[in-house]
Amino acid sequence: MNIRFGIIASTAALVSACSMEGSAPQAADTPSTAAPESLFATLSAYCGQAFEGGVDSEDPRDAGWVGQTLVMHVRECSEDEIRIPLHLGEDRSRTWVVTRTEDGYRLKHDHRHEDGSEDVLTQYGGDSSVVTASRIEFPADEFSRDLFVAEGIPDSAQNTWLMQVEGETFTYGLDRPGRSFRAVFDLSNPVDAPPAPWGFED
Repeated sequence: MNIRFGIIASTAALVSACSMEGSAPQAADTPSTAAPESLFATLSAYCGQAFEGGVDSEDPRDAGWVGQTLVMHVRECSEDEIRIPLHLGEDRSRTWVVTRTEDGYRLKHDHRHEDGSEDVLTQYGGDSSVVTASRIEFPADEFSRDLFVAEGIPDSAQNTWLMQVEGETFTYGLDRPGRSFRAVFDLSNPVDAPPAPWGFED
């Protein structure tokens, strides 16, 4: 998604669940900054697979996305990090990076040019504020807010990104006042894996 369009929607950082001695366990879908294993485990279970999706929107800011086939590729997985390139047609510039932290998860957007160099709008994202077994939300962190202001898109400083798995559907989204974006992927039908994202060719 051309997060350079100001969509800046740009597959989040995940974390080990924490508990305090004597505290009551939380229900699976109770919002929290702690990190249930299920969403990270769900994404990890798809490692190596790719899935098609799309954007259904009447917002003119999404015109470059509507009608295009998106492919997310759960390409690299470790105990603490998942890298998910997002392909828009022949554009291989975007990768979601989801990482475990001490307190939850972190989402960063790695954006590259075709020669592998970093875009000026890259490494933005944030740490988890709301975590359930199926959904994580990531408000923009200080680095991202400063970057957006410096690049002349101050409205994006209010971004909150989300990742969600419901049944066999994965949703990546962006919300802020006056703006909502969703890209939805079908996890029930794997497709051929795309080439490596720019800058990470084998």
